[in-house]
Amino acid sequence: MERAVKRVVIAGGGTAGWIAAAALARLLGPLLDITLVESDEIGTVGVGESTIPTARTFHNLLGIDERQFMRDTGSSFKLGIAFEDWARIGDRYIHSFGQIGKSTWMGDFHHFWLQARDEGFAGPLGDYCFELSAADAGKFAIPQNGHINYAYHLDASLYARFLRTFSEPLGVNRVEGKIASVEQHPESGFVTALVLASGERIEGDLFIDCTGFRGLLIEQTLQAGYEDWTHWLITDSALAVQTRSVGPAIPYTRAAAHEAGWQWRIPLQHRVGNGLVYSSAHMSDDRAREVLESRIEGEKLIEPRVIRYKSGRRRKVWDKNVIAMGLSSGFVEPLESTSIHLIMIAVTRLVQLFPFDGANDAIAARFNDLGRTEIERVRDFIILHYHLNERTDSPFWEQCRTMDIPDTLQQRIDVFRENAIAWQASDDLFRVDSWVQVMLGQRLAPRGYHRMGDMMNPGQLREALGDLKANIASAVAQMPPHQQFLDQYCAPA
Repeated sequence: MERAVKRVVIAGGGTAGWIAAAALARLLGPLLDITLVESDEIGTVGVGESTIPTARTFHNLLGIDERQFMRDTGSSFKLGIAFEDWARIGDRYIHSFGQIGKSTWMGDFHHFWLQARDEGFAGPLGDYCFELSAADAGKFAIPQNGHINYAYHLDASLYARFLRTFSEPLGVNRVEGKIASVEQHPESGFVTALVLASGERIEGDLFIDCTGFRGLLIEQTLQAGYEDWTHWLITDSALAVQTRSVGPAIPYTRAAAHEAGWQWRIPLQHRVGNGLVYSSAHMSDDRAREVLESRIEGEKLIEPRVIRYKSGRRRKVWDKNVIAMGLSSGFVEPLESTSIHLIMIAVTRLVQLFPFDGANDAIAARFNDLGRTEIERVRDFIILHYHLNERTDSPFWEQCRTMDIPDTLQQRIDVFRENAIAWQASDDLFRVDSWVQVMLGQRLAPRGYHRMGDMMNPGQLREALGDLKANIASAVAQMPPHQQFLDQYCAPA
């Protein structure tokens, strides 16, 4: 049932709904009538408080002023994630957003570094990455001349409010109300209207499902199906709590492993976001609360609340004239902060593939194929952290280490183990630098590497690495502490 698409209805607000509304209004606004339906009575998951650098690209696309956004959302800067106790208890490494060293067409920098390490003159890998060194030193600045790759820590509730303020002047019509039922065309099954508890009908041509895990349109109505990944990603619960800051904000997220999962700590300007991710098969809710309470710092601003989830993806993210975004489309747990990115890339893709002349199977299939490949690559990257561990202290980590993994991930591990080769395919979110930092951080030791370093003159590799390390150390030394830069750049009014 193809019909021209003019009226777009977004079911649900929160981060996903307002990201979709903001992008469509800013980029296609004159061509569309956009309505967003949300209820103040329905809470949001609201723990997506961390992003990756693609968020900056998205904000630039929409023309969002960075300082205003950061002031209004209490945001801080993020240079990466520090992983503690993952491969072994006592281990620590940082997966930064930066480029490691200088690569060539023949091979990536880490091959030079592996050779230098074998010859006894390489420093830690982080010495050759500006962003990693700055994160470890707690420093941050936006260079006037030069580049730094960063993302944001943000308050998800304030972010949704900020995007609403951004979107409504662009023509987005917000309707308050709970969705009581969904109307469909009797022959095609296309959704034709949302019926609210008040009796009001919201008709549309294209519907975006941002109703969270329940998937009111995509699953409860259209039954698109769900592909379960819990045999690979075995955590299924999280406890989230906000605490008062007890010290300066650091420019990275902390992800500290525990006996049955991991804990996040995300520093904002006005508070700290905390959470404990765990497997309910290996840890009770009471034990999880006990572990979280023992690890948090500062006064609790709210009581911890349990969130249940199932890692996986919707078999069809676009079905008929419904497109799922956010948690209604799938979830790959919060370890590498990909949830907000997946919303942003989904709505960007929708703008590129927008069905002005009517939703149809062909365009939906293309959208689904692109989304499926990307989320599967993200899935593999997350599984990597769990699978590459040497912990023997709990059944949880034993299961993660010994479980079967996707063939696509096994191939990456095998090639890196034998030849230190990592790659970024065209549909990969994470770059070579990310794969290398995590693989080495999780103690995957390559047996061999490219010998391009032998092509250099004697002493040239040592000199090149020494100069690179010195230049980075000098640049980091001149940066202010992260908190100081925040106070100067975007402190709330």
